[in-house]
This record gives sequence, C-alpha cells and structure tokens, in this order.
Amino acid sequence: MDKTLIRNFSIIAHIDHGKSTLADRFLLHAGAIDERKFQNQHLDDMDLERERGITIKASAVRIQYKAKDKKTYFFNLIDTPGHVDFSYEVEKSLRACEGALLVIDASQGVESQTVANFYLAIDNNLEILPVINKIDIANVDIDHAKLELMEVLNFNEEDIKLVSAKEGTGVEDLLEKIVAFIPAPEGKDDLPLEALIFDMKYDIYKGIIIYIRIVNGVISPDMRIKMMHMDREYDVEEIGIFTPAAKKVKKLTAGEVGYITCNIHEPRLVRVGDTITDKANPVVKPLEGYRQLNPLVFSGVYPVNTKDFMALRGAIEKLRLSDPSLVYEPETSQSFGNGFRCGFLGLLHMDIVQERLQREYNLNLILTTPNVQFRITKKTGEVYAIECPTDLPDNSQISKVEEPYLTVTIMTPVSYMDKVMELVKSKRGIFVSSEYVSDRMKILFDVPLAEVVVDFNDMIKSLTQGYGSIDFKFKGFLPAQISKLDILINGKQCDAFSCLVHKDNAYNKGLSLVTKLKDLIPSQLFEVKIQALCDGRIISSAKVKAVGKNVTAKCYGGDITRKRKLWEKQKEGKKRLKQIGNVEIPQEAFMAALRI
Repeated sequence: MDKTLIRNFSIIAHIDHGKSTLADRFLLHAGAIDERKFQNQHLDDMDLERERGITIKASAVRIQYKAKDKKTYFFNLIDTPGHVDFSYEVEKSLRACEGALLVIDASQGVESQTVANFYLAIDNNLEILPVINKIDIANVDIDHAKLELMEVLNFNEEDIKLVSAKEGTGVEDLLEKIVAFIPAPEGKDDLPLEALIFDMKYDIYKGIIIYIRIVNGVISPDMRIKMMHMDREYDVEEIGIFTPAAKKVKKLTAGEVGYITCNIHEPRLVRVGDTITDKANPVVKPLEGYRQLNPLVFSGVYPVNTKDFMALRGAIEKLRLSDPSLVYEPETSQSFGNGFRCGFLGLLHMDIVQERLQREYNLNLILTTPNVQFRITKKTGEVYAIECPTDLPDNSQISKVEEPYLTVTIMTPVSYMDKVMELVKSKRGIFVSSEYVSDRMKILFDVPLAEVVVDFNDMIKSLTQGYGSIDFKFKGFLPAQISKLDILINGKQCDAFSCLVHKDNAYNKGLSLVTKLKDLIPSQLFEVKIQALCDGRIISSAKVKAVGKNVTAKCYGGDITRKRKLWEKQKEGKKRLKQIGNVEIPQEAFMAALRI
C-alpha cells in the first residue's frame, strides 16, 4: 500500500468531551457503517461501556476517505478512554500512531486530563490537532475555548477545528485537515519485519487476537514469526483489519495497523509491548516496549464458591491480555479460602474488572476492602512493600512506615478555590503551588493516595458544581503514622475487613465500619458482637440482637414456671449456637465497606 495515503491517529480528550461520538461520526461519514446499523458509541462493544457511557477499552478501526484531491486515504483510527484510571490504554494507543486529535468540550474548555493527554502525546512525538467539539450547545463561548487552547497548550489559532460530532457540523473540514496535518507513516517494506504488539483480546475459536502496528517490513499468512521478548516462535494463521468488523487481508505492510492470529490459547505466552519479527530474517534488537505501570489500589478477589478458584484464575489471565495494568498474585484468606491479591490503577478500574469478571465469565465474587501499598523499614534495616494488612509486622519490629503520595493537579474556577483548599487540607494534603490558567486556577497538592482513592474526584466535582477536574501522578513514598484496623465478629477476626489506616483516622473509620456492619448483618439465632480493634484496643463496638422466637406461644394456662423452663432451655440452645455457629455476612456488607 502507498504509505502517503495512510494516516494513523488517536482521539484523546478529558472524560465526556465527545471522543466516541466523533469516532461514530467519522464511521458514518466515510460509509463504514450505514444509518440503519448505526448506534451511539459504535466502537464501544462492551455492554458495560454503553451502560456507563464511558470508553473502557481503546478501539482500533480502519476507514476509507475520499478527499477533495480525488485520492482515497486510509485512516487507522483509535478511540481511547478519557478517565484517568484508563490512561494506560491511551499510552498504548499513542505508540501505534503518528498523530492525535485533542478534543475539548466547547462549554468546559481545557481540563486537567486534557493537559495530561496533551503531554502524553508530546512524549510520543505525535503531531497534535486541536478540535473544539459540541459547538451546537446553546450559550457556548467558542472564542474563550480557543483562547484556552492557545494560552494553556500553545496551539496556533489556524490549526483549531470546530465541530459538532452530534450534528455532524465541521466533520468534512476536520477530515481534510487530518489529511493535510497528520504525517504519513515512515517505514520500508523491504526491511526485515518489525511490528509492535499494542493490544490483544481472547477469542474462544481463534485464540488470542493480537493487534499490531507494522513499523518496517511485511507480514503475511504462514510466515514463521518470533516474539522477541518472550523468545517464542509461531506460524501466522490469519491477518486482518477492523472496518469496524474483522476483515481478512492477504498481508500488512509498513505503516499499517491490523491484527494477526497464531492459534495461541495460553495468555501467559504473549505480552503487550513485545516486538514481532521474521524468524528467517530477524531484526537485530526489539522495539522499545511499554513501561510497566505500578498499581495504586490493592484488593483481594475471591470466588463465593471455592470450587470456582480455577475458573477465576483462567478468567483473570484472559482479562489481563487486554488490560496489562491489572496485576495479580495468589493469596489465601482465613475467611474465604483461595483467591488473588489484585492491583488496580484506581477504584473505577477495580469496579470495571469486577463487573467484567462477573459478566463475561459468570463468576460470583467477593472483593475485600481496598488498600494501598505501604513501605516498611524494619529495625534490622530490611525494606519491603506490603499491600495486605495481615503482612504488617508487630510495632516492636518496625523502624519506619512510609505511604504513597500523589501529586494532584486540580483545575477549578477561582470562586471555588477556598472550598477546594479546605477539602484537600482535610485529606492531609500539602499545598505545592498555584497559577492562573485563563480565568481558572491550576492548583498542585501532594496528597496521600489512601485519602484520594475512594471519593475524592466526586467531592471535587460536588464542591465546584461540576466545573472542577483533577489529574494525578505518582510522587513517591513519605513517612506516615499507620495502624492496622481489624474487625472482630463475635471475637473472631474477619480479615476481609482488615485495613491499614492513618492513626488520626482510625477511630472514625472503625466507627463507620462497625455502624455499617450493624445495619447490614442480618439477625441470627444468637447475638452478634461487632468490634473494631486498633493497636491492641477496642475502639468501637456494636451488637446485632438475636432474632426473637416466641417459644411460649403454645404454652397457655398453668404455672409461670412452665414458661421459665422453656426460656432457660432456649437460652442454653443459643449458647451452643454461639459456640459453633458462623455468622452469615451478606455481599452488601463487603460492598459497603469498600465505600467507607
């Protein structure tokens, strides 16, 4: 294929600024789908994506566009997620492109994730085309949105394109601008094969479908290929492109994006970021792979039915194919038996992984209270990281505990600045700097990860009436006063509720957990005592009264001693139940603990 006719680009933006709608409009305009088959979020093929109205997985598609110069161009378009928890998907996609469309909402302007994605594209040496979307909304200030792009991100006014992805306004001009602005790929067909694996997914019939970007060379069916990092060889069985439906082709040449299958059914044998080369004529060294992201939140994942452990193992391995940011290792719990300690990029990421495991693999799961990773320095000088509260050694052995901090960037209208400052202070945040960005404030804080991981984003949105936005990146570990909080149910520790908390927050967290569990644990045939234990002392306690049974209902007439005998007999029976009975804790209790 003529390289000058290929354009590889991603669509990047802050969450909810219209990336998926713009991708839909491109497909419609180019005739890749017709009006009858069209649906919103066409490239979002997960039910979960449509239900939540967000993109979770990046989607690659090829469309043909006949330009005004009468030439037919081939656009390899990748629609990416906007939420900060899925920034790794954006990073993977940008490596397969020469350009990016940076979309902003005409009413919202430049937001924190817009800036983060802009610098991500700069780091990958991409040409960035600014696009202002939603110009059809009433009362939008387009001049102000343009000014923000020019002042904050230094774009030229003549490069900014105005579109309404919903109405289709300006899409033709944008497509022409893509042809002129985004460079054609470099690379030569006559060089040895060099291809980057940028994504994968599992198919029950074909095995692992591998998404590749050809940097140099040509790949064709029956070729013997080598994956350089994994040091494994395979025969190519099928080659194709997405239009958006999968379509077989005879070969892929330098600069093209497509997929291959090699009848690989074992997820551990392939990895994202690997380099594919020709076994007969290999390249000397592999392409630079992807950086390994460190998880921020850790949680235990267990099957409700212990017999489903192997099914859970297989499901997690297959899910990790398309989501390399998911980290897992086996662990055992006193309460639930065998499961996995999983690492996630945030709570939304954790929620999505749980939903996908339950829906796509028909598993019934329990997730333990999420924790962040702490760094422990023992008095012997040994330094190691812990994610599970049960791994915390005795205080007498600890020299220093450090917790992870994030550098949090908050963009907010000036009028809400004081409220934001108060909130961050209550979260143990440390003010770093602030500056005016057009008519808004950009404020930087260093905040403990444990304080922001649950509901910080929601709080910022609520305080700023939806106008504030946040972005964050990992800063490092700083000293902290950390205690282990345990929940005792009838004197027995329930490790699913154990968590590591800052000493100042231990009482409030313990009280919240005990109060919530008291409401959610149903009455048993015996009294249930719920206690929060921290640093060797009970800091909160509550009781769930035994369910009442009227044993004297049929006892009428005669002396009161008859009833007393029955009551004493009932009391003895409840004592025995208390000694041997296990307390039933509903799944809602574990879910509620996650939200505290």
